[in-house]
Amino acid sequence: MPFAGLDLHKKEVEAAILPDHGNQPIRHRFPATNEGILAFAKSHLSKQHQVAVEATTNTWALVRLLQPLVHSVHVSNPVATHAIAKSKVKTDKVDALVLAQLLRSGFLPTVWTPDETTSELRRRCTERANLTHDRVRIKNRIHAILHQHLIPLPAGDLFSEANLAWLAKLTLPAFEQSCLARQLFFLDMIDTEITLFNDDLARHAYHSPEVKLLMTIPGVDFPVAETILSTLGDWTRFPDGDHAASYFGLVPSTYQSGDHCYHGPITKKGKGHARWMLVQAAQHLDKHPGPLGASFRRLQKKKNRNMAVVATARKIVTIAWQMLKNNEPYRYADPKTTQAKMSRLRVRATGERRKGGNPKGEPRPASHGSGNPTRAVPALETVYAKEALPPLLPLAPGESKMLAESGTAGYAAQIRRSYRVPKRKAPPSA
Repeated sequence: MPFAGLDLHKKEVEAAILPDHGNQPIRHRFPATNEGILAFAKSHLSKQHQVAVEATTNTWALVRLLQPLVHSVHVSNPVATHAIAKSKVKTDKVDALVLAQLLRSGFLPTVWTPDETTSELRRRCTERANLTHDRVRIKNRIHAILHQHLIPLPAGDLFSEANLAWLAKLTLPAFEQSCLARQLFFLDMIDTEITLFNDDLARHAYHSPEVKLLMTIPGVDFPVAETILSTLGDWTRFPDGDHAASYFGLVPSTYQSGDHCYHGPITKKGKGHARWMLVQAAQHLDKHPGPLGASFRRLQKKKNRNMAVVATARKIVTIAWQMLKNNEPYRYADPKTTQAKMSRLRVRATGERRKGGNPKGEPRPASHGSGNPTRAVPALETVYAKEALPPLLPLAPGESKMLAESGTAGYAAQIRRSYRVPKRKAPPSA
């Protein structure tokens, strides 16, 4: 079977084809365009060819073009390929030939090729991240303008509705005034784009059972859930949650030789944006009353907060993999928070609002008319049933012992039954 290696660049592709007999490669160079790639494939490749190409920005477009025309396309891990085939002489011709030779010998380190649905979700999550980073940069520029002129910040969020009106009326020197007006215009425009983009992501999340399943994890809303799913892709390719966490680069690096073994900082392999989203999701779990919060607080006492945050982010991935495997929502979610999270998603995706209050035929609560109103918090199973989520499975062996040791057994029992909490009183009107 003939093999081909393609060294892909922004404008051109260098190809080295190893025929099924002999070692002399056949070389070609052609434009990195749809027309150039298709013309090369139809002239020089066939259904018998296996093709190797390194992962880069435009790799997946090339893969989609070649897959129907050749036997198979293998996308190599550029970091691992460089480690295997390190050379003093590096040219496009050498790189293309090395890819073809590694593929022929069975030593090509490959990466998983996502399907079209996963690729599209990855592009959506990346675009949302880019928009969010652009908004942060604009806000930082506005802060810098105020700082340069020693203008004290108003109370509260600088970008609240009231403070944005204050910014618009601020008097500055002519040049800075025009800069501030320009940044406020950009901020309004990008806020609108992010809102529209989030609405689109919410509609996708609402109709995805896997996204709604992962949203039951504390700290995980639909953007984080979609990022986890898009990064994992086919989650069944991981034998366990630890391998999934390693794919996110959230496991410690290890250096072992002889009797010495050193565990260092996390590997940071994989998609940095997905790792950042998980770390942000774990930031507030120190206050969660369930096992995740207990684990966070225990690590924070032993190590420090940053290590506890990263370790909790890793735990989120392992829990997510187990939930997907068992098709089971998170067992220790707060019913009130989960209900509010699912309600926000439903309203954002469909505009549907459900009626509150007591169900018809049920008596009013004892607090009615007492001046101290309360609201009902349903049992966790009830919340999951209303959202068409799978039922909770029986506790695994040893899980009751874990709850008792972590001091969360009382919380785990409470969320399995309905209860009432005081309603928040509305602040007095000005």
